[in-house]
Amino acid sequence: MSLIKEETLIKPPKKAASVMKAATVVMPGLIQLQQIIIPTPAPDEVLIKLEGCGLCSSNLPPFEGRDWFQYPLEKGSLGHEGWGVVEKTGYEVENIKTGDRVSALSYHAFAEYDVAKESDVVKLPPALEDKPFPGEPLGCAMNIFERSQIQEGQTVAVIGAGFLGCLLIQLAKNKGARVLAISKRKSSLEMARECGADEIIPFEENEHIIQQVKEFTGGDFCDRVIEATGKQQPLELAGELTAIRGRLIIAGYHQDGLRKVNMQLWNWRGLDVINAHERDPQQYIGGIRKAVQAIEKEELNPYPLFTHRFHLENISKAFEALKNRPEGFIKALIMFN
Repeated sequence: MSLIKEETLIKPPKKAASVMKAATVVMPGLIQLQQIIIPTPAPDEVLIKLEGCGLCSSNLPPFEGRDWFQYPLEKGSLGHEGWGVVEKTGYEVENIKTGDRVSALSYHAFAEYDVAKESDVVKLPPALEDKPFPGEPLGCAMNIFERSQIQEGQTVAVIGAGFLGCLLIQLAKNKGARVLAISKRKSSLEMARECGADEIIPFEENEHIIQQVKEFTGGDFCDRVIEATGKQQPLELAGELTAIRGRLIIAGYHQDGLRKVNMQLWNWRGLDVINAHERDPQQYIGGIRKAVQAIEKEELNPYPLFTHRFHLENISKAFEALKNRPEGFIKALIMFN
């Protein structure tokens, strides 16, 4: 036994891996795993060994194909909701160190490693150890909530009870608002109820929903309406449900062409219309930090919303679930371990 142990001890150390797996959309509807070189961080960047990455609805159009995309897409691209452990730092990096567990704004996170600027990285506290943390959509929810200016006692309608919608329901209820959730799928409405919605309404014909909300609010409609689907019909409905001088918040990601709105109605009611999407990375980073605090304070609980997990090897199945949204589906995570 001792000889075997000594032989084991004098074996040369295992060489660090120089390649990684990355998912690549090679043509519309086809995603493949490829071996590529692990990236080297620039002086102001960190290299992150990813634990996981969220799958976002905005991933669907480039996966499905549109005239303005060119294929193959960049290796690992579309993934922008990654978290993991810092493996290496550039020589200019000061506040992040090897071994830190982080969430990051990076853009090729459907791969085992990705790089991000130090300024685009948020350290995760020990309280969140071993818990998934797709920072970008969590930060997005915090930023949308802030721009919604929801106050105690207001009536808030959330159209679309997916991941983003359910997070916003939680935040609105924590603020003391009355919340109506409107969604198509039965399981989404059930999740909305678990997140605190006071009233759940199946998404059917607009006129039917308008009448229900009118009755629920005594004819006043809603102080705040959050459209969280990115679709034409819910956008039309959102305007109809917003009270005079109310605030309509467009949280859905509209990426498949032009939209029509009832400007006459918007004018008549004097609506404030907020496009709650940010493009400044530091706004997202600020939102991610707020999400960390909200989860630590138990003001936000995203974990029941992570309903589906897929290993990187099965990323095609993850895209299929995202596209078809079976009952029970809210949010999919791509896992690397």
